[in-house]
Amino acid sequence: MSGDTITTPHQTSCTPSRAARELGLKRSDLDLAVHLGLIRTVPDEGGGGRRVPRSEIERVSSGAGFPDSLLERVEVVGTTQGAHVLDVSAGRFTRLARLGLVVPVNWYLNRYRAVVWLYLVQELKQFAADEKNTPLLKARRTPEGLRGMLDAGVDLRPRNWRGRHRGFLLRQTDDPWQSAGALAAFLDPVQIAEIVPDPYERSHLNRFRPGPPASGAPGSPAAHIAKRIMTADDPDEISLLRADLTAVLEEARDRRPAPRPTASRAPMPAHPVHIGSPRPDEPEQSCGLMSWLRRRNSRATTP
Repeated sequence: MSGDTITTPHQTSCTPSRAARELGLKRSDLDLAVHLGLIRTVPDEGGGGRRVPRSEIERVSSGAGFPDSLLERVEVVGTTQGAHVLDVSAGRFTRLARLGLVVPVNWYLNRYRAVVWLYLVQELKQFAADEKNTPLLKARRTPEGLRGMLDAGVDLRPRNWRGRHRGFLLRQTDDPWQSAGALAAFLDPVQIAEIVPDPYERSHLNRFRPGPPASGAPGSPAAHIAKRIMTADDPDEISLLRADLTAVLEEARDRRPAPRPTASRAPMPAHPVHIGSPRPDEPEQSCGLMSWLRRRNSRATTP
């Protein structure tokens, strides 16, 4: 009978891979849509990661112009195609990105382990359509102030990507410990040890600390590059992260302190044992038996 049917969370939601298939999307397109807040996910109560509610699949698939309208919002390009969208040279596009004027939404390592930054096409079109940006796109030379920054080696692409990714991770959190882990993901272990000196608390925090979204085997060159991109290196960025992490940790401690091991104690006997004398609850004949054994042993040892 339908009235006896129990609805489980797994019947009302599905894995991201299944959701991508049902929506007719590539997994990367769905992941980016989730990243941008276009598709809502919920935590898996069984601890298996995030899931997509079926109600969300129905909402997205019934949207006007689906799937083309969604694919347009998650379309990404690299430097060469991005330069074509802005109608500038690849060199100028790279300079605009290093200055933080166009912000990457993702990245990957190519077969030469070079970082390939990806940009949202919709954002590039909006940048090109803004008349305030016309001098940056059409002037023969980069303005002097910006040129000085480039000469000093400024490259804001990693920091700007970290800012976007931090927002994504924080949107996926459900309690202060998860929020603290999301912030800690962008600090190196030395910084975290200074903020969280207690080893039990630090261990609990690391349970909620996600790693880079793309990395190779632990210790591999690809893993080192991913870790470098993920870790804040600008003093201002580090200072803001430390302040935010400190504040969120205070809330997390108040709501649910980190677990600590309890000292195990051996069970104590109900009454102290006194060798050679009866316990208070020992019968009278016990005392007589012990006295007889002592006399017997004394005779056996006498020459």
